[in-house]
Amino acid sequence: MPDFNQRIIAPSLLAADWTRLGEECRRAMTAGGDWLHLDVMDGHFVKNISYGPAFVQHVRRSVPEAFLDVHLMIERPDQYLQDFIDAGVNNITIHLEPEYDTGETLKRIRDAGLSAGLAINPATPLNKAEPFLDQIDLLLIMTVVPGFGGQQFMEKETMPKVVEACQMRSLRGLSFHIEVDGGIDGNTSGIAARNGANVFVAGTSVFRAEDMATALDAMRQS
Repeated sequence: MPDFNQRIIAPSLLAADWTRLGEECRRAMTAGGDWLHLDVMDGHFVKNISYGPAFVQHVRRSVPEAFLDVHLMIERPDQYLQDFIDAGVNNITIHLEPEYDTGETLKRIRDAGLSAGLAINPATPLNKAEPFLDQIDLLLIMTVVPGFGGQQFMEKETMPKVVEACQMRSLRGLSFHIEVDGGIDGNTSGIAARNGANVFVAGTSVFRAEDMATALDAMRQS
């Protein structure tokens, strides 16, 4: 079973300088990042468009040793799943809110030998995810409304769900990570950790910090 007291920091490439993508990936890993987080947005499920499988594949080629944590903020993840599997990722997280077969899609991710994640937006109650908790390796509780970086951490709306997820995990003897994404920095990572999160996605606060290694260390120690 994973050690949920050990913090995993996942710098988000959404905030990286894409003109130097390979260099930015290596910088994040050298500075102490544990995973690399990739936010895929389709302009339908969220009001922004980011990148697709070819971008993810380029990241894999740039840092073949990295754990790639892909977050599909798209309307039909089931239709594009194989493209991201083929791109060489390690974890694929899908959202609960769109209308598609969530359980079957999680099964396909695991059958491909990957880690499977399920994400919920700040407005989505945790009990909606409860039927799928035994099918996942990671639960992503969004701490901002997804779609754009640089938003403010929504503590009151989301931290009770982190606490509740920890309780459900313990009561049911499950072993999924609890990840938070949105407004995460040296201060809010400590708040989320105290409530039970152990994986922290951070974009703006690390890629645009004066020193990335210092910013990552602050998140790990807060």
